[in-house]
Amino acid sequence: MGCCDTKGLMPIEQALSKMQEAVTNVCQPINLPLADALGYALASDVLSPLNVPPFNNSAMDGYGVKREDLEGADKQNPLSLTLVGQSFAGAPYQGNVATGECIRIMTGAVMPSCVDSVVMQERITLNDDQVIFTQVPKLGDNVRLVAEDLQLGQCVLKKGHKLSARDIPLLASLGLAEVSVFRALKVAVLSSGDELKNVGETLLEGEIYDSNRYSIIALLSRLNVEILDFGIIRDDRTLIREALLRADEQADVVITSGGVSVGDADFIKEVLTEIGTIGFWKLAIKPGKPFAFGKLGSSVFFGLPGNPVSAMVTLYQLAVPTMATLAGFKIKPALRLKAKCTTFVKKSPGRTDFQRAIHTVDDNGQLIVQTTGSQGSGVFSSMSQSNCFMVLEEQRGDVLEGETVMIEPYNALMD
Repeated sequence: MGCCDTKGLMPIEQALSKMQEAVTNVCQPINLPLADALGYALASDVLSPLNVPPFNNSAMDGYGVKREDLEGADKQNPLSLTLVGQSFAGAPYQGNVATGECIRIMTGAVMPSCVDSVVMQERITLNDDQVIFTQVPKLGDNVRLVAEDLQLGQCVLKKGHKLSARDIPLLASLGLAEVSVFRALKVAVLSSGDELKNVGETLLEGEIYDSNRYSIIALLSRLNVEILDFGIIRDDRTLIREALLRADEQADVVITSGGVSVGDADFIKEVLTEIGTIGFWKLAIKPGKPFAFGKLGSSVFFGLPGNPVSAMVTLYQLAVPTMATLAGFKIKPALRLKAKCTTFVKKSPGRTDFQRAIHTVDDNGQLIVQTTGSQGSGVFSSMSQSNCFMVLEEQRGDVLEGETVMIEPYNALMD
């Protein structure tokens, strides 16, 4: 049974495409001190305001020479040059270096124009002011050239790039005290259900703890977003309507879990139809078929399923990439790798299946993977034990031991 045979279910790729087409960046540019900009998306290209390095400098502690002065030097015929000065980082040598002379030079120090190569200090013998060389360096040896890394005006980082811990020192090396970034996305999170209780409260018969809100907020906290926690909303049409309206006023994105199925007490779909619009409700993915996407008055709405694993999978695979566009980030495709499956995996064609799995490398260096066991959408321990999704294609059936499958290792949001 293929997708066309699965009535009313939209493939995940089509859903992602539709969501990306339906949203645009809603976050305005702001200027932030460089030290506070980690995790933000750049609001414009960053162009280098200077050459890096800004001058020719030594890559080693050693001796600055004119290569031609050492022509013919070897262990049998050592040559000596007279030491006439020194160049330190921040204290350049100011004099001339004539034929037959050299200078002491340290790492990062300015290379005087009158020398062209640096010989490492370990490769010379010093005798008072005479420096003895036993080999000829290559022209330009151990010299960092001006603009070797970055040229004045060169694009260093592009608009939409997420600033990482690797980028901050790069921008600091350019002397940038602040950067233009998009403000943080505001995300309202709420859970729906009479059966839900906050952690720490006593459970009565038929009640469960609200784990979804914790998993959603935990994952979102790894993003650069401002989280507004609206707590648990009872299965009451009026209360749900009031909560969604308040969330819409305060946030760019509203995320709910539960209440998007077809039960008699699932009011979110009904309320959303009144105060907003619904993009779609049923997707050809497992777990997570009852996923809602739409818009309220001024915010984008994601309705996640109530089952814990389904909520996490749809948040990670569908909501997060769409929120990245809303926040101005440049979308990067998820890393997927081929691996050998070491266990039998049961699957029916018709939906893309995200199985919780564990990938390792065997003794032969082969990437292998196995599921965590039970794949029920309420078995959240399987998420905790896993380190990747085994992504089984929509049309695929059972996977036999030894077959090749695609895996998607968890990124920093899930680790």
